[in-house]
Amino acid sequence: MTSPASQDLVVTQAGPDDWPVIVGWAADEGWNPGLSDITAFFAQDPDGFFVGRVDGEPVSAVSVVNFGADYAFLGWYLVRPDLRGRGHGLTTWKTALAHAGHRTVGLDGVVAQQDNYRQSGFEPAYRTSRFVGVAPAAEPPAGVRPARAADLAAITAYDSACCPADRPRFVAAWLTTTGHRALVRHDGDRLTGYGVIRPGRDTLRIGPLFADTADDARALFTGLTAEAAGAQVAIDVPETSTAGVALAEAAGFAPSFETARMYTGPVRDHAGERVFGVTTLELG
Repeated sequence: MTSPASQDLVVTQAGPDDWPVIVGWAADEGWNPGLSDITAFFAQDPDGFFVGRVDGEPVSAVSVVNFGADYAFLGWYLVRPDLRGRGHGLTTWKTALAHAGHRTVGLDGVVAQQDNYRQSGFEPAYRTSRFVGVAPAAEPPAGVRPARAADLAAITAYDSACCPADRPRFVAAWLTTTGHRALVRHDGDRLTGYGVIRPGRDTLRIGPLFADTADDARALFTGLTAEAAGAQVAIDVPETSTAGVALAEAAGFAPSFETARMYTGPVRDHAGERVFGVTTLELG
């Protein structure tokens, strides 16, 4: 796939080997990408990643990852700093967005870009704050254990209830990607939440943190951070989750920056009240 030319820009679909340089750009922007996220991202939709090149060198990027027939998520919208202001980003954006077809598209937009996203038809739904702090020392809580292969079906179903779309391929990869540690909590035979912690460029990152109740979320949060005591940890919390904000603040975490979840249209009903921590700002 190629795009209309913009100062000799050529936009093509990208593969996993193309993406490390984009991850480096994201790190330079302070996004703190996970060290092994690429594996799970490409597992969901390997055709949803795009790079713009000038004379063969990457200068822009964006992902538009499809989740089923009705929903897609846009992320990784980046232009190399020395080549901004030349239309490369917009051309890459338009080329990639066509991949979503008729689907509603979501994104998590930084404050500086939100007006531009509105011009492209995205409307804000809620804000999200990244909370960062030092993982407190704690004993592993009762009722929380590492996720097992036998838990995959229950976790996938739970994840689907919390999200605007089913994402089984992503979840299967996210739970098992190198460095990712997943925990579950049960009430008898019923799953009441799950969470994942993984290494990032600057801090460890928690995401998702999905749970039935604040008590379930607190137990999972404690379990995820117990083995990381003394390390810097980040979690992205929707403002709609007052209990999630309270949980982060009680752990001594402080907000570092803000994004807005935005959509181009309606999304299916889902249990937003269970979302104490967003999975990832790049894929929702």
